[in-house]
Amino acid sequence: MGTRAKQRSHTGQRQVLFPFLLPLFCGGLSEQIRYSIPEEMARGSVVGNLAEDLGLHVRDLLNRNLRVSAEKQYFTINRENGNILVSDRIDRESLCPQSTLCVVPLEIVAENPLNVFHITVRIEDINDNPPYFPQNSIVLQINELAILGTQFGLESAIDADVGPNSLQSYQLSYNEYFSLMVKDKIEGKNAPELILEKPLDREHQSSHFLVLTAVDGGDPVRSGTIQIRIEVTDANDNPPVFSQDVYKVSLPENLPLGTSVLKVTAIDQDEGINAEITYSFKTLRDIGNMFMLDHQNGEIKSKGPIDFEIRSSYTMSIEAKDGGGMATECKIIIEILDENDNAPEVIFTSVSNSITEGAEHGMVIALFKTHDKDSGQNGEVTCLIKQTVPFRIESSANNYYKLVTDGSLDREKTPSYNVTITATDRGKPPLSSSSSITLHIEDVNDNAPVFEQAFYLVHIAENNPLGASIAQVSASDPDL
Repeated sequence: MGTRAKQRSHTGQRQVLFPFLLPLFCGGLSEQIRYSIPEEMARGSVVGNLAEDLGLHVRDLLNRNLRVSAEKQYFTINRENGNILVSDRIDRESLCPQSTLCVVPLEIVAENPLNVFHITVRIEDINDNPPYFPQNSIVLQINELAILGTQFGLESAIDADVGPNSLQSYQLSYNEYFSLMVKDKIEGKNAPELILEKPLDREHQSSHFLVLTAVDGGDPVRSGTIQIRIEVTDANDNPPVFSQDVYKVSLPENLPLGTSVLKVTAIDQDEGINAEITYSFKTLRDIGNMFMLDHQNGEIKSKGPIDFEIRSSYTMSIEAKDGGGMATECKIIIEILDENDNAPEVIFTSVSNSITEGAEHGMVIALFKTHDKDSGQNGEVTCLIKQTVPFRIESSANNYYKLVTDGSLDREKTPSYNVTITATDRGKPPLSSSSSITLHIEDVNDNAPVFEQAFYLVHIAENNPLGASIAQVSASDPDL
């Protein structure tokens, strides 16, 4: 089930390593293990034997406190046998919406010595979602003078699954008047369209009832249906026409609600009610929560919070329909621009619980990482210690850093240090945040006792009784 891939990386920066720290930096941070599992596995299911893949002895697992470091604990480690287990429900569609590849990165932290292993778990799709239409039924108004071959757009079905399990085809119930054509229209989705094959006659038959079925490629096959009612109307021989087939606009994130985004325009050469145009969204999934459309003038405004970190673009279709029932569509592409609205975070993954005075330079005290939800330059982070302390920061890999000693430690002078690490991004203006840890210095016997005086002169009167006190000396030792 799991596949292991090791990658070695080299750095030009010199590092001073000590014998008990060699396992931490001799390839540990650069090794990567990959597993692949299907979604919706039962809790407790075995993903793989992490101890075997990492080359660790099972008897050392408890002592090394092997654990998963992640924001959401989908996995846990059995420290008795080294297996990595599923600990929570894994739904690929929730984890990776709109993505064919779903990979969960994990950080495995070990202690004694400190170590971090980077592994990935690929979540494979299962056919657990049937195709469905946003509505159970729709009504199409088609003029009786519609020309043979005219195409009438229908709502696309939605299938949260990917690959072979996703929506594959459409089927139309048998009828004399319409056939079905499917074409790639928006974001690679297949859009079904009805094609008029036989002239309509409202006086002969004023309505038609069809069933459109969406079918996926899973095993067993899953499907969803929509009822189509076609109302035949009197003559309206000109459909609305948009000024553009595709509208594109870029928006900064965090727009105030109600901000105007775009205005679409369609015209109809007919007169009267047949020239009165109303606008509506054709793709409502997630769009209706984020944007609102003025049905009369075609203006689109922001409705929900626009957050680049949640979604970087929106694609939608808008339908223009005249009073006679004829309609046309245009495509809207909205690109969201990132703003520097997230400060970086400093997260300590492991801190040494034994720091003795006299420790040599370069000893690793703690491991920490930085995280910034922004992208590009807004997500590039630098770390520094603003205090004057005998510690420094060394960069590692994948936004990981080491806090190491950079000076002599003397418990008798300074028994503890409160070290504050500040992370700052490169946005304009830059954002920063700080995180502090308290490091307690353990004592070693590095001081000899010292008398209060180097020389004592004592005068003794004659005839003192035995056991009489004649003088007192004292010595002190700064060690504990």
